[in-house]
Amino acid sequence: MKQVVVLSGKGGTGKTSLTASLAHLASMERSLVLADTDVDAANLELLLRPERVSEFDFTGGFKALIQEDICTGCGTCMEVCRFHAVRESPDTPGGYIIDRIACEGCNACVHQCPVRAISSKRVIAGRWFISDSPYGPLFHAEMKAGEENSGKLVSTVKKAAVDRCGSTDCGLLLVDGPPGIGCPVIASCAGADLAVIVTEPGVSAIHDLRRILKTVDHFGVRPAVCINKSDINLSRSSEIMEFCDSRSIPLLGMIPFDPVVTTSMSGGYPVTEFDSDTPASVAAGEIWKRLSSRI
Repeated sequence: MKQVVVLSGKGGTGKTSLTASLAHLASMERSLVLADTDVDAANLELLLRPERVSEFDFTGGFKALIQEDICTGCGTCMEVCRFHAVRESPDTPGGYIIDRIACEGCNACVHQCPVRAISSKRVIAGRWFISDSPYGPLFHAEMKAGEENSGKLVSTVKKAAVDRCGSTDCGLLLVDGPPGIGCPVIASCAGADLAVIVTEPGVSAIHDLRRILKTVDHFGVRPAVCINKSDINLSRSSEIMEFCDSRSIPLLGMIPFDPVVTTSMSGGYPVTEFDSDTPASVAAGEIWKRLSSRI
């Protein structure tokens, strides 16, 4: 089983739309398992039309909880909370409540409450799912707003996807990773054979590309680059090509700006399935051929 993760130095480069096209193309040649590890803003499912099969809770950190029937309203909890997570209760005069979003789970209020009216509870921070898509099983998740440990949730999703690959002898695990270089990206790279880095010819393209290349290099993952909307700024695209050539980084291909991509996304289809003859589809097909030969 080979594992390919699709990354980008920043959001909005077209990473997910390319992943969806690669999923469509790859599924015609080999068995495939898919994972969307952009758990803070998962959207691969919008293009794959999956049907959810299983759903699981993900528990994150701890949050404080005040038992109103025990609380005496002394206000000590509010005094010791440096995150300003303790509020006066709008429903109970003289009482207090915990702002779930602001609470960092430090337990200062738990230890300082003189009547032990505050406890620390592990909370459900999100959910992860197993779904069936036309291209193969999809493992994906969603974090609740303001919750933490998205890197741990990524690891949970990845492990489940890898286990499925091992049990079904699939040929490829294709991962739609998160943008940037944070903990979720690091967790997405675990075990990857190749990182496809999607960039675009913007002002910060080289800067963003350097950051993500340093990240994958640190973890020993081979990189390859493709340039999306390559014709909107030809001079910037040339800079990216020269940058990759100077560092012997393979350039898988260049995708031109194509309005059909937006139309296909609005309809919930990868562009390669929506219209195989449009310029973006042809370019994605060439990228898949080069990618396939490397894995």
